[in-house]
Amino acid sequence: MQREHTRRGFTISHQKVVLEIDFSGHIWGYTTITLNPTSKDLKTIHLHARQCVIHGVTVGSFSADFVHHDPLAHLNVSNPQDVHNHPELKRRVYSALAEGDEGELSISIPKEVAVTPSGSRTQTGIVSEAATPEPQTPGHLTQPVHPVTEYRQIEVTITYSLKNPADGVQFVLPSEPYPTRVPHVFTTPSSPDAARCWVPCIDNLWEKCAWDFEFVVPRSLEQHDALSDDEDDPQEADEYPTVVVCSGELVEQVAHPYNSSKTIFLFSQPVATSVQHIAWAAGPFHVHTIPTDLSAAEDASGTTQPLMNAFCLPGHEAYLTSTVSFMRSAMSFYVTEFGSYPFGSYKLVFVEELVTQRYDAATLSLVSVEMLHGEDAIDQVYEARHSLGHALACQWIGVNIQQKMWSDTWLVNGLGLYITGLFIRKLFGMNEYRYRLKKDMERVIELDNGSMPPICQPQTLEPPDAANLPFINLKSPLVLHILDRRLGKSGTSLGLSRVLPKLFLSALTGDMPNNLLSTHAFLRMCRKVSGIDPRSFAEQWIYGSGCPTFGFSASFNRKKMAVEITMRQDAPAYKAHENNEIAKLMMKPVPFFEGQMTIRIHEADGTPYEHVLDIRSPFKRYEVPFNTKYKRVRRNTKRYLARQAAAQAAAEGDADAAAAMDMVDMGFGLEIWENEQERENWKVADWTEEDEQNMAGQTYEWIRIDADFEWIAAIAFDQKDYMWVSQLQRDRDVVAQYEAIAVLSKSPNAIISSTLTKTVLVTNYYYRIRCEAAAALVTCATQKLDWLGLFHLFKLFLRYCYEPEDPKADLFSHTYVPRPNDFSDIAEYFVRKSILRAIARVRFENGKTPPVIRQFLVDQLRYNDNTTNPYADALYICTVISALGSATVSAIPPERGEFIASESGPLQDPQDAELLKKALSEVDRYRSMDRLIPTFHNVVTVAVIEFHMLLSLASLIPHDPRPFFPLTREGNYTQVRIAAFDYLFLGKWYVPKIMRYVLAVMTNDSSRVVRRHVARSACQSLALLVNMGEMKTPKEADSLLIEEDGNGGEKVKENKKSEIDMMIKALRKDREVGKNEAIREFLMPIALAPETDSEVRWCLLKLADLLIRGAEEAPPKVTIHLPPTPVTEAPPPIPPVKLPSKPSRALKAGGPPPRSPAPSFTVPPKLKLVPSGSQVDVSAARTPGIATPGSGADTQKDFPVPKGPAKAAAKKAGKPVHKAQSSGMSVNDLRACQNALKKLQTAKHAALFLQPVDPVRDRAPNYFDIIKSPMDLSTMSAKLASGQYKDRFAFEADFRLMINNAKTYNVPGSFAHNESLALESFFDKLWIRINKTLEAASKNAPEKAAQAAPATPSIKLSAPTVASAPPKTSSNGSGTATPAAAANVPTIKLKIGGSSAGGAAPSPSPAPSKPAIKPKGKKPKEPKLSEVPPPVPLSTPASAPAFEDDGSLDLLEEVIAIEREKESKQHASSSTHKEREKPAPPPPAEKARDRPVPKLVIGKRKKDAADSTEDEILELATPAKKERTSASAGPSSVPPPQAATPASKHIEAAASAKNGVSVHKTREKAPKPSPAPEPAPAPRASTKGKEKEKETSRPATPANGKTKKAPTQATPINEKKCREILKTLCRVPDAAIFLRPVDPVLDGCPTYFDEIKEPMDFGTIGTKLSEGKYSTMEDFARDVELVFQNCRTFNPPTTYPVMCADAVERVWKKEWAKATEKKLSYAEKRSLQGLLKTLFSDPVSWVFREPVDPVALGIPTYFDVIPKKDARDLKTIQQKLNADKYDSVEAFEADLDLMIHNAITFNGADSEVGQLAVQLRNRYRELLSPIRGTNGKRKGGEKGTPQPAKKVKLG
Repeated sequence: MQREHTRRGFTISHQKVVLEIDFSGHIWGYTTITLNPTSKDLKTIHLHARQCVIHGVTVGSFSADFVHHDPLAHLNVSNPQDVHNHPELKRRVYSALAEGDEGELSISIPKEVAVTPSGSRTQTGIVSEAATPEPQTPGHLTQPVHPVTEYRQIEVTITYSLKNPADGVQFVLPSEPYPTRVPHVFTTPSSPDAARCWVPCIDNLWEKCAWDFEFVVPRSLEQHDALSDDEDDPQEADEYPTVVVCSGELVEQVAHPYNSSKTIFLFSQPVATSVQHIAWAAGPFHVHTIPTDLSAAEDASGTTQPLMNAFCLPGHEAYLTSTVSFMRSAMSFYVTEFGSYPFGSYKLVFVEELVTQRYDAATLSLVSVEMLHGEDAIDQVYEARHSLGHALACQWIGVNIQQKMWSDTWLVNGLGLYITGLFIRKLFGMNEYRYRLKKDMERVIELDNGSMPPICQPQTLEPPDAANLPFINLKSPLVLHILDRRLGKSGTSLGLSRVLPKLFLSALTGDMPNNLLSTHAFLRMCRKVSGIDPRSFAEQWIYGSGCPTFGFSASFNRKKMAVEITMRQDAPAYKAHENNEIAKLMMKPVPFFEGQMTIRIHEADGTPYEHVLDIRSPFKRYEVPFNTKYKRVRRNTKRYLARQAAAQAAAEGDADAAAAMDMVDMGFGLEIWENEQERENWKVADWTEEDEQNMAGQTYEWIRIDADFEWIAAIAFDQKDYMWVSQLQRDRDVVAQYEAIAVLSKSPNAIISSTLTKTVLVTNYYYRIRCEAAAALVTCATQKLDWLGLFHLFKLFLRYCYEPEDPKADLFSHTYVPRPNDFSDIAEYFVRKSILRAIARVRFENGKTPPVIRQFLVDQLRYNDNTTNPYADALYICTVISALGSATVSAIPPERGEFIASESGPLQDPQDAELLKKALSEVDRYRSMDRLIPTFHNVVTVAVIEFHMLLSLASLIPHDPRPFFPLTREGNYTQVRIAAFDYLFLGKWYVPKIMRYVLAVMTNDSSRVVRRHVARSACQSLALLVNMGEMKTPKEADSLLIEEDGNGGEKVKENKKSEIDMMIKALRKDREVGKNEAIREFLMPIALAPETDSEVRWCLLKLADLLIRGAEEAPPKVTIHLPPTPVTEAPPPIPPVKLPSKPSRALKAGGPPPRSPAPSFTVPPKLKLVPSGSQVDVSAARTPGIATPGSGADTQKDFPVPKGPAKAAAKKAGKPVHKAQSSGMSVNDLRACQNALKKLQTAKHAALFLQPVDPVRDRAPNYFDIIKSPMDLSTMSAKLASGQYKDRFAFEADFRLMINNAKTYNVPGSFAHNESLALESFFDKLWIRINKTLEAASKNAPEKAAQAAPATPSIKLSAPTVASAPPKTSSNGSGTATPAAAANVPTIKLKIGGSSAGGAAPSPSPAPSKPAIKPKGKKPKEPKLSEVPPPVPLSTPASAPAFEDDGSLDLLEEVIAIEREKESKQHASSSTHKEREKPAPPPPAEKARDRPVPKLVIGKRKKDAADSTEDEILELATPAKKERTSASAGPSSVPPPQAATPASKHIEAAASAKNGVSVHKTREKAPKPSPAPEPAPAPRASTKGKEKEKETSRPATPANGKTKKAPTQATPINEKKCREILKTLCRVPDAAIFLRPVDPVLDGCPTYFDEIKEPMDFGTIGTKLSEGKYSTMEDFARDVELVFQNCRTFNPPTTYPVMCADAVERVWKKEWAKATEKKLSYAEKRSLQGLLKTLFSDPVSWVFREPVDPVALGIPTYFDVIPKKDARDLKTIQQKLNADKYDSVEAFEADLDLMIHNAITFNGADSEVGQLAVQLRNRYRELLSPIRGTNGKRKGGEKGTPQPAKKVKLG
């Protein structure tokens, strides 16, 4: 709730409503709402207001601008005439409903009204005056916590009117069909948003405030007939004065000061109440004051009883008193048991046309007139008292106390019904209460079989489904009942009787926040009061679904003197979902219920002993001790005889004897049972001698399971029939008797029939047990028992008839003429009806009823006489008619399961036909009588219609709607009309004429109840008609025949869906249904009409779904822009020629390109595999390698394939190699990688990495904008299996790439980021072990030797060693790529002696390296020089493979040179930054690249092979190279594992860039793409900090889509930031080894300076900072990265120093990203924030203030038209601005432009939204112009670099 207030910006403390009501259907008035702002930024007030016409709004006495849009009143579709557009209409209805949630009325606060903080105590004073009860409301209690948010109150006054409202208010007026109707008006809950339909408000259940009401009404409605006759007015007014009843207390009724014909009613509701609990009614009501209960008037507390009044319309006064007479006792009961009534008074108003049976509001309940009954009613009394008792209970719980969340609805509803049940127990007695509980429990068990969800689902935020609500209301009070029983068992509590008073008291005293009750708080209170922890109970019964099924059996163990009870428990709901994990999560079925169960053993001496079974497992045997010493109990013992004598005395009226008996057999004393003659007449059967002996030998009489009703469970207990009979006759508990009857009815025999008959006869039994016994006798009415049950039923009914003269007359041929009715004995009335229903259920084996029964029922109708009966017999007649209908219809279906249209009906013999004729004659006679002398509510007519409906369904009579069609019209009683429509809908109602009538009723009928019923029935009847065979689907006859084959069941299940589809298809094609003119003509206009009832509209849309194929809405063109920039992002690699222009993107790709550095490390494994020649390495590297950022293989196509590689490939192929080793991976490496992959896939933190990222599924729409080289474990597995890895280092590089991608895309601290760190840590430990194992295993291998001695590989290519090195570098893209191979060829030509020259070459190369760097367009020239330290000379790279020039090299060099010149001109200024950008993803790759070069030798080779000019050319030619370069330069560069060229040492190529090795050779080698071109060290330094910046900045403002804006100027040094970064790095524990320069002697590394020519450490960096030797931030970054590069160059991977470098580098990346972030200036940001504030307050911006919610707005295709990443709105832009995600005013404006563009694209330029968009664009451009002018100069200098969005942006 607090969040709701914050979002809205205000709360309401008080609302006043003034209404003038004209009973012709008009209401005028105004409402004044007192707001408490919760934000100083409150500019617009959003309120709910539907149907109203708003005439004016004032805010604080100033006129205010407002916008009122009722979306439901403006429904439209593209073509309203085309019924096929119904899907579009459905979407628009959803959209309208969602749109209304935020409020239909938007009021702009005038400038004159300022939202200012309240003074010292000003607000408090106002609040206390305006809302007396505020101290009780939690809203104000919590406010002091945030004193800052207290602002002065604002009063908003809204003048409005209503005319013939469709929802919220119901006018009931006289009409032609109902001329005698009394006009009245009342609020009605016709829709969930009914409150906003009659008053502007916050239509929210949890928004409460105090209320004042003023109603102006005519003094008397009779004045309309005599307006000019002043003398008559007073008399008429006195006769029928208009009365207004409203929630709250009546303050006064006064005459209108200016119009004597009107009167004013003033009401006040001081208790804070939701508008949804406000109701009122006005009309000429008769007022009945419910008198106080004198006996309880002065109770101990001395409080006075609340006023209680009942109101009804004239003519119903006689019914009112008898209906509400008990209400005072209900009030007294609730007050006594549960504490004070929460309000001042209580009113009941009985009105017509209420859509529900009852509507409960604060202090007031509106009730349907159907609830009224006279003094002569019997059946209605029970229903009315339960319903009205519940209405009063809801004042305590439901109105005063509400659910905190929708999931707590079960508790509020359940408590209301639970305390109502307690009142029913007091009113009707314990037997009625327990009987109802038992019946409800059976219903719950039947329903809760897996199809129902738990009654409380905390994870669900929506209101409970209307389909599940009846079940929740049924189960909730039962759950509370068993909770009460279990709490009561603790001994420290009286159960809920202690909890509920505390609960209601806390609501009255304000201790319950906002009077909102949650399940958690309720259970906590139960625990505090009882001391029992109810958590396990709650998990099973509240948060879980299902009910247990128990099976019990008992046997007596004589040795142990114990009863052995076996218990078995099943959970049907759990079994139903056993194999469906999703259903288990949704429905939460409980697999096993725990708890205690009480069993009661009635031992032989008649004493009951209780024992508690602790149920902790599904199956268990319990040994229950037996108390009575075992002895054979004989029925003729003295005790038995004494009990018999006592029973006889009690039966004769001896009260003392009866009192002395605890357990009296309820059959004793029944005269007819004791009389032998009578026993013979009644055909009483006795137990056999064998049974008597068994009974005499039993040690206990019977056993009760769950005697205390602590379980909602189906319990099957196996005990002897005579034990059940004993339980029935001797247990006083009504539930025990009910259970006994239920079991006995399952095994019918003569004795049981006699026992049940005796039960019906004995009046000591509760009447409902007698009714159950009568119903059970049907099971004994079978041919097998010679119809004994039917005989007993006739014999029982004979008591109500004139008896035959011959006592032994045949009851089966007797004519039963009933005596005149006398229902004074209510119990006998119910028993009589039960016997009638039971007789009607008796059947022959062929399903027919014996003719004697049908004749018997006809006689009951014919001879019924109610003349002397004080009670009405209407419902008794209905019972007889219903029984006659049941008896006339066969209970067994015809042979083929249903009648087919060609059949006229079942064949009848003459006797059946005669009886049917008599039945119809009698029933129609009663219908005529009901027309002349109406019964209450015409119930007999309803029964007659249902009788005809039943017979027509059974095809016993034709379906003829004509006799009942007139009854569907207005003027008949509502229930009669509903029954008549039901009859109509079971025939051919879809002919055009009737269809037009039906649609007219749905649209215009005066009764909303009828409109809704007709609309619902129209949908449901079609399915019924198809199933009944009235409408046939194609080939249906055959399917019916097949159904009876025996295989039908299975086939039906299999084909169920196709059958439904076939049915719908048939309906649509049917000329009379789907092609019906009336439907096609009128359905859409009715559904579009604003006055159409909401439920009718939904039913019409369902009907349209069934009958009319929906037109496919033409979805707007869906354009998916994965990349935010125009750069082609297609998976296939871009030819190298094009790549140079987009190197930064390639770098960013993160995948293959970054791997380029890694190639060198891959080499060693290759050498192992093919010691004979390094050529194999080259080719292998080339094949999988990818020079382009796209996919490696494609790159090969762009370059000529050198012969050398081809041979290598051929060589490989010659060897029988496993597919996974096709790239040269050794067996050991393969096994190691497979093992590592298996462990990774099962690792705890690997879940996110198991499969590729799906931008839609994983909600990462811009993923591929940021991550260009995705990687995951499944891809790695596929690559490993297909042999795409040369060695384990290539596998490792892919893993590093995957982790780097995760870190790059996800914000540090996010779940995915943390998971990647955890998985990386897991892999590092695993990989160290694997490397050590493999190194140890390969020490003696010849391959190892080959690697150690460069001469070995030189067997074939001794001279061209250098050449091999360059290829590695060129293959940078993704492993040795084709370009690399090409590079090798030229290298061979020019560097035949390269290996030896390698050492010398380095020196000349440095000089050329400088110029080489410059052409690249990198402005920081000096940094580049420093970045390009000469590589350490290595031993002659003789191991590199030799290549033969096939002529392709020259062509390649030429193309590269031309491309390079082009690029250097076009991107001279930006290439450096682009390079920096791209490296972002590769950071981990860097490590990978370094690792592959475990040998120091690699550095030497790199030096030999690298030539500065070659570096430049290659860099331009292949983005991969650039990536490598920048990658090496930037901490995030990722070496591609695939680039494993034979010159494994070549990996230094990347390293060379790190170390500045790119200075290798002179320009003479320029034409050759040298792999060592890593000359991008400078970019590397700059990249270091900007990789992430760029990545983030790009997605940050996709609207701009220009990564091209990468900074082109170096960043001036910020010494303070650099020192802070250095200080942070030095504090890292792993940084200890980097704090001082390396000392070769002290540190034990004598060759260090041979390998590392440009040493660097943090101490030296600090000194250079102090001396001012850094001019740019990039210089500083380059030196920091040089520290890590040197470490990795000198030390093999996975060693301690390298791991330290990794750890410190991670910190460095994070700190550098922070330091290099660029933001708007403070002045600019403030200006833009002010601009946004202005836009928010501008009314024209209302459409753009919040993000588009396609679900809420009903526009599901929005993100298909507008990509989610491009969606913009003012709120999102404001959030981005506050989070510093804009680096320039242009970027901010670009987002605004994108927002406008989106609106016009989706809605169209001519739409209302499009026009608003244009207005808003003009407005913000006007506001932006001064901001641009002010900051223009600064922008020119700083605009170069888009603000590096924070990493958050990536998430």
